[in-house]
Amino acid sequence: MNRSAAPAAETLPSSLTLDAQLCFALYSAQLAMGKIYRRHLADLGLTYPQYLVMLVLWEADGQTVTALGERLYLDSATLTPLLKRLQAMGLLRRDRAADDQRQVRVTLTQAGRDLWRRAGDVPKSVLCATGCSPGHARVLKAELEELRAHLLAASASPENRAAPD
Repeated sequence: MNRSAAPAAETLPSSLTLDAQLCFALYSAQLAMGKIYRRHLADLGLTYPQYLVMLVLWEADGQTVTALGERLYLDSATLTPLLKRLQAMGLLRRDRAADDQRQVRVTLTQAGRDLWRRAGDVPKSVLCATGCSPGHARVLKAELEELRAHLLAASASPENRAAPD
């Protein structure tokens, strides 16, 4: 098979360069954020996805697996291994709901509740690493949430897939 070489960089439209891609800016920022979280979560013995699960349970204990998945934008195939690992670590329990055996309710153990106190400095440490003021971080977070909402809507609805004017 004879493939032609990719065009030279000077002939590429600027929209086809790596640095022009919004997705790459988000992806590389997420990688950098992950490095910061790994450092701060190591003392807690948590990975970043495990930390997210714990955050949701610290907000409201006793949620169903379905509710956790919706809150974290995770499917059950991704969430269940996280929950099993957290249960093996003694941080939570998974029990069938008494009123509906199809539902699994997730509750924190005492060790899981105690971990909340140890995790208290993580958000402040991460904010410091961003170099953002609290106000700028709130604005940036709101903009990312709006972007997420637009992307979710576009992925769910074919008529929203066209580029804006």
